[in-house]
Amino acid sequence: MITGLDHLVLLCPEIVSGVAVYERLLGRKADWRAEVEGGGASALFRLGNTSLELLAPAGEGPLGQRLAELIEAKGPGLTTLAFGSDGLVADRETFVRRGLEPGDITSGQSRHAETGAERRWQSLRLPDEKAGGIKVFVVEPGEGALALAPAAADAVHGLDHAVVNTAAPDRALAFYGAKLGLRLAMDRTNPDWGVRLIFFRTGGLTIEIARRLSEPEDTGRPDTFWGLTWAVKDIEAAHTRLTDSGFDISEIRKGRKPGSRVFTISATVL
Repeated sequence: MITGLDHLVLLCPEIVSGVAVYERLLGRKADWRAEVEGGGASALFRLGNTSLELLAPAGEGPLGQRLAELIEAKGPGLTTLAFGSDGLVADRETFVRRGLEPGDITSGQSRHAETGAERRWQSLRLPDEKAGGIKVFVVEPGEGALALAPAAADAVHGLDHAVVNTAAPDRALAFYGAKLGLRLAMDRTNPDWGVRLIFFRTGGLTIEIARRLSEPEDTGRPDTFWGLTWAVKDIEAAHTRLTDSGFDISEIRKGRKPGSRVFTISATVL
């Protein structure tokens, strides 16, 4: 069964500058750096309830060329949700019965660029059209899974929620809930906010599906990522750290969730 969100993938034009930005943003060092076969470079940040993977073109090869083409066409940004599994073979059988047409299970491995340590996993991909246009993988970690490193109170320690915009809420409900099997925690329409919000909970975080009421429903329009909301233990300290690091951020304000406080990072340049 799906255990949570194993990681998200964010494309960036160049791995060194991308890592530098996200080390400042998250307040922690990258936990894994590796070359990727086919002309790519990867860096992984391990957080409390998920990981963030930066992926960039690096040299000649089909992967590097494809990544460069994607960045040229759509710009850098989030592309992928990779959910964790504790039994990928059984999950694949379930996905077949539910009509998701999963790909074959493949084995993957990565070697740390500096230490030579290795990680292994198995994964499968679900067709983009079944996931509303979002790239979705399901991953079963193997040997060498990353442990969580300690971090300061002003650092990001987890992901609160990831937001996906949709013009087809019923499609999203069917995919994430009925077919993928995530727990539906909330489905609420708020005219004052001009949005319908659908929350799915998994592994201590939320996948938030947002549908703007001002726009017509359209099953032909693909879903898109809107952004990420990170969790910190000391929001004042995090606000000070990011201000001192040169990020363009808002003041701290009350969040929509009772008792929560938030601030917004206006833009992250990769």
